[in-house]
Amino acid sequence: MTVRDEVELENPQEPLDRVFRDLRTRREGLTAREAARRLLVYGPNELTRRRGGGWGRELLGQFTHPLALLLWLAAVLAAVSGSLALGLAIVAVIVLNAIFAFVQERQAERAVEALAVYLAAKSKVLRDGTRVLVEARELVPGDVLLLEEGDRVPADARLISGGVEVDLSTLTGESMPAYRAADLLDGTGPLLQARDLLFSGTSCTAGEARAVVFATGMHTELGRIAALSQRVGREESPLERQVKRVAWLIAAVAVGAGVAFLPIGALVAGLPLADAFNFAIGLLVANVPEGLLPTITLALAVGVRVLARGGAVVKRLSAVETLGSTAVICTDKTGTLTQNRMRVTDAWTCAGPVALDQPAAIPAVTRLAAAMAECNNADLDSGDPTEVALMRASGTLGVVVTPRERERHRLRQFHFDPALRLMSTVDTEGDRRVVNAKGGPEVVLSRATRILTPEGRSRALTEQDRADFIGITRGYAARGLRLLAIAGRELGDGEPVPARREDAERDLVLYGVVAMFDPPRPEVAGAVARCHTAGIRLIVVTGDHPLTATEIARQVGIAREDTTVLTGEQLEKLSEAELDRLLRAHRELIFARSSPEVKLRIADALRAEGNVVAMTGDGVNDAPALRRADIGVAMGVAGTDVAREASTMVLTDDNFATIVTAVQAGRQVFDNVRKFIVYIFAHAMPEVIPFLLFAISGGKIPLPLTVLQILAIDLGTETLPALALGREPAEPGLMDRPPRRRGENVIDAGMLGRAWGLLGVTSAVLVLGGFFFTLLSGGWRLGAPVEDGAALHHVWVQATTMTFLGIVACQIGTAFASRTQLASLRAIGPFSNRLLLWGIAFELAFAALVVTVPPLQYVFGTAVPSWQQLLILLPFPVVVWGLDELWRWSLRHRHARAAT
Repeated sequence: MTVRDEVELENPQEPLDRVFRDLRTRREGLTAREAARRLLVYGPNELTRRRGGGWGRELLGQFTHPLALLLWLAAVLAAVSGSLALGLAIVAVIVLNAIFAFVQERQAERAVEALAVYLAAKSKVLRDGTRVLVEARELVPGDVLLLEEGDRVPADARLISGGVEVDLSTLTGESMPAYRAADLLDGTGPLLQARDLLFSGTSCTAGEARAVVFATGMHTELGRIAALSQRVGREESPLERQVKRVAWLIAAVAVGAGVAFLPIGALVAGLPLADAFNFAIGLLVANVPEGLLPTITLALAVGVRVLARGGAVVKRLSAVETLGSTAVICTDKTGTLTQNRMRVTDAWTCAGPVALDQPAAIPAVTRLAAAMAECNNADLDSGDPTEVALMRASGTLGVVVTPRERERHRLRQFHFDPALRLMSTVDTEGDRRVVNAKGGPEVVLSRATRILTPEGRSRALTEQDRADFIGITRGYAARGLRLLAIAGRELGDGEPVPARREDAERDLVLYGVVAMFDPPRPEVAGAVARCHTAGIRLIVVTGDHPLTATEIARQVGIAREDTTVLTGEQLEKLSEAELDRLLRAHRELIFARSSPEVKLRIADALRAEGNVVAMTGDGVNDAPALRRADIGVAMGVAGTDVAREASTMVLTDDNFATIVTAVQAGRQVFDNVRKFIVYIFAHAMPEVIPFLLFAISGGKIPLPLTVLQILAIDLGTETLPALALGREPAEPGLMDRPPRRRGENVIDAGMLGRAWGLLGVTSAVLVLGGFFFTLLSGGWRLGAPVEDGAALHHVWVQATTMTFLGIVACQIGTAFASRTQLASLRAIGPFSNRLLLWGIAFELAFAALVVTVPPLQYVFGTAVPSWQQLLILLPFPVVVWGLDELWRWSLRHRHARAAT
C-alpha cells in the first residue's frame, strides 16, 4: 500500500493531525535526513516516458521520404534491367542512409530533452523547519510545500493553510482558474474537484498556501494520465518542411529527366535498353542529396546545445531557425536590462528625506519601515529582489520583523496584482489591526485620503500634498530609480477583516515613498548596439514609472531624445489603426506602466505587420503574450513556472544580452544550413552532366562515372564535410544585415545559381577534363569499345577513377568556398573550422582506400591512376574555390557601391 492509498482511505474531512500522522511528517516539514531516505524508497518525483513504438514509425519514415523513394525507384530499375548487384547496392545505401538519419534525429531529440537539466524545476519546501529551495524531482511524500502565485504544483498535495487559485487546464481542460483552500473540505465528488487538494502539473495563478505532499512521480494524477498517453512525435520545423518540399521538387525533376531521356537515349541516340536503364539509374542516384535531411536536423540540434551553453534554453528545434529572423524584441526592464539587484537609495515621508544609514528617530519613518517589513514575503537573504531590498532598508531603520513574526501577525494578504500594481496585507500590531499597502506611487496616491505627519498621526491629504508627492516621485524617477509608495490604515473597532481587496485598499494614509536603484547590466549597451546594426527594433514594455523606464533605456542606448513614451492608460485609448500607425512611425518605443494585456496587444499588432517578434516575460499574466509571440522569452531566475511553460526560450541568466546572442546564433544556424546545402547541391552537376554526355552521344562516349562511384561520393566523401559546415563559425557581418523576411525560403534562386551554375558547372568542366585526358592519353577515340574484355577497358576504369577523384578534389574547393556567403576566406581564416579539416582528411583517406584496396576496387570499379594523372587533380580545389572567391569579391564591391 502506497502513501497515496493510506491518505485516500481516510476521510477527507479528517483533522490535519491525522494526515501528518499517516504521512509521518509534521507542520515544520521533514528533516533533510528523512527526506533523503524517502527519496530512496519512493524514487525521484518525475514521470517516466513511455517509448511505445514511436521509434519504429520514425525509422520507417526514413525509408519513405521523397529522396529515399527516388533511390527505391533506382533500385527497381536496376533489378528490371538485370543489374541485380547494382540494385542490391542501392538498397544497401537506402538502409545505411536511413539508419544514419534515424540516429541523427534521435540524437537531436535527446539533445533537446537533455536540456531539462537547465530548466530543472525548483520547489520551496520546509526542511528542518527552514524554508529551502530543492529540485522538484527530490520531493517526497511528507514534504511541506510553500506555494505562491506563478508556481507550478510539483506533486499531489493536501492544503494545510492558505488558499490559491489554480489553473487545472492540464488535467481537466477547464480554462478558468479554480480556488483551492485548506478550509474547503469535500467528502464527496471526483478527486480532481476536491477543493482542499492540489495536483502535480497544475499552476498557481494567485494566492499563497502551504500543502503537504502525499504522492509523487508516477503515483500522481498526472502520472496516471501520462501512463495512458502515447509519446508525442517530434515537431517538424518550418526549415525541414521547406527542405522536404525541395526534395520533392528534386525527385520530380529527376524522374521527369529520366522519363524524358529514356526514349531519347533508346530511340534517338540508339542506346541499348540496358544502357538506357543505366543512364536513368545514374540520373536518379546523382540527383539524390542523401545526407541533406539528417544534416539539417543535426545543425538545428547543435544550435540548441550552443544556445543552452550560452544561457538560452530553446525548447524546440524549430525555434532556432525562427530566432534568426527576429525583427523586433519587446523587452522588460527589471532584471532584463538591469541586474535585478535592488537597493533602497532614497526615501521620503512628510517629515522630508529619510536618512537610510541609521535607525529611525521620527515616528513617521518608523511607521514607514514597519509597513515595508509587514507588507512583504521575503527575508533578508531570499525572495523577490524588491522585497529583499525593502526588508534590508527597514532593518537599517531599526524595524526588524522575522518571517515567523510576520506570519503570526498576518490576518490576510492580497497578492501583488500586475494590473493594479498594488499589494496589501492585514496585520496585527499589538492590539491594533492595520492594513499595510505598497505599489505604484500614482496608484497608491489615488487610494489615499490622508497623509502621515512627522509625529505619526494623520491628517487630511491636501492638493498641495499631492503636488509635492508627485514632484518628489518625478525627481526620483528621472534619476532612473524604481519607486514604491507605502501606505496603510488602522481598522476601526468592530470593523471586520476585509474579505475583498477593494475594501482593504481604500481611504489609505500615505506614509511616503521609497526609491530603489537597479543598475543596468554592463553588457546590455553592447547588445543594444548590436541590435541597431542588425536592424532589430527594440521596444521596452515595463510596469515601471515612465521617467524611470526612459532613463534606464537611455543609459543602455535604447532611448533617444525623441523616443516616444506611452503609458498603459494612454495605449488603451488608442484604436487598433492608431496603434498600427504608431508602431510603423516610431522605431524605438517605451510602454511604461504596462499591464500584461498591453504586451499581448503589442505582440498582435507587430505580428500583423509581418514582424517576427520576441517577447520577454516572467509573470503568470505574461503567458498569453509569450505564447502569441513568435519567440516567447521567459526568465529562468526571476520568472514563474507558468511563464517558463508558456515560453519558447528560457534565459537561465535573465539577461537581455543573452537574447541578442541567441538571435545571432539563430542567424548563424540558418546561414550554416544554407552553406551545406550549397555544398551538397554543387556536386549534382559533375555527377549528372557525365550521364547526359553518355546519353546524348548515344553511348559513343562511355559513362564517365558509375552509379556505385556516385554512391561512394554522396555517402562516403561528402557527408562529414557537410556536417562540419553545419558547425561553421559566424561569418563576419552576420549582425550587420537586416533580419530576413518572415517565410523567406532557405533555398532561393541565388543559392541554386551559385551551387549548380558557378560551383557545379566549374567542377563538371574540370572533372570531364580529367576524364577525357585519361581516355585520350590511353589511346581512346570516339566510339571505341571499353566494355569488360576490350583492350581499352583498363583505360576506361582509370578514367572513371579520375572522374571520381576529380569530384573529390572539387569537393575540397567547394567546401572552402561554401564556408562564407559573402566574406572572403581570408576574413574567417582557412583553418578556423577544424572539424572541416578533419572531414576533408577523412574524405581523402576514404577516396584513397576506394582506389587502392583491391576488394574496394572490385566493388566500385576503380584503378590506381598514374602519378601524371594525379598531378592534374592538384589545381582542381584551387580553381573551384578561386572562381567562387572572385564572384564573392565582385558581390562585395557591388554592395559597397550600392551602400555609398
